[in-house]
Amino acid sequence: MKIRLIQANELTQLLALYSHLHRADESLPPQEEVQAVWQELHANPRYRYYGGYVGNELVASCTLTVIPNLTRSCRPYGVIENVVTHASHRNQGYGKAILAHALSHAWSVGCYKVMLLTGRKDEATSRFYESAGFNRHAKQAFVAKPAA
Repeated sequence: MKIRLIQANELTQLLALYSHLHRADESLPPQEEVQAVWQELHANPRYRYYGGYVGNELVASCTLTVIPNLTRSCRPYGVIENVVTHASHRNQGYGKAILAHALSHAWSVGCYKVMLLTGRKDEATSRFYESAGFNRHAKQAFVAKPAA
């Protein structure tokens, strides 16, 4: 698997891969709005969409956001989201490899920590993230969502 930044013209492939992230997700807004969000994200160097490719096929991805910070000697921190591997390519080390790539970039730009949240409750998912270098006991996460 080759890992690189997902290019601006690869949005369709990324969105297809995201169908393997959530079994049921909210519908996307009109294509023009999706494209505008993608262009904004792609233009900002703090957002990095990494893709893992087997041949020309996008089989794994994650997003790293590097956030400026006024503590920790003004060192930034990172947030990883939307870690996904195509269902037919799982258990081959692709997810761990793409996380290692994202962490390497975070450390290279001076991040003092990288956070990752998962909604999955199964032990296998927790062990996977721990094997990739994350500590499930280091912090307590709290998530707020707007009222329905």
